[in-house]
Amino acid sequence: MSTKEKWGIAHIYASANNTIITITDLTGAETFAKCSGGMVVDQDSKQGSPYAAMEAALKAAEQAMAKGITGVHVKIRAPGGHKSKHPGKGAQGAIRALTRAGLRIGKIEDVTPIPHDGTKAPGGKRGRRI
Repeated sequence: MSTKEKWGIAHIYASANNTIITITDLTGAETFAKCSGGMVVDQDSKQGSPYAAMEAALKAAEQAMAKGITGVHVKIRAPGGHKSKHPGKGAQGAIRALTRAGLRIGKIEDVTPIPHDGTKAPGGKRGRRI
């Protein structure tokens, strides 16, 4: 009685304002499920919260499991570039929710784009003055 496991990739984009979860196949070409914090909460200010990320991850996991996905490798991404290099509050809650939904977690990888001396950061020479 051997059950074939089907793996996918859970792309989690976690900024301060929103969390977007996309579950694709291993090549990233076919999307099985997609959900964001804004799709599960009513208030705009709650989109980036851990609760919204958990609800979005549960919804995405259910859709992916219905299509036969049993395990996922997780790729976490922050805004990056000259914006924040650290994932938002929803990243950890999203991973936890994927596990609770019944998906197996493979590797967890940070894929935040980091500039190697790219464009000039906004704010000027003395930074942003408040």
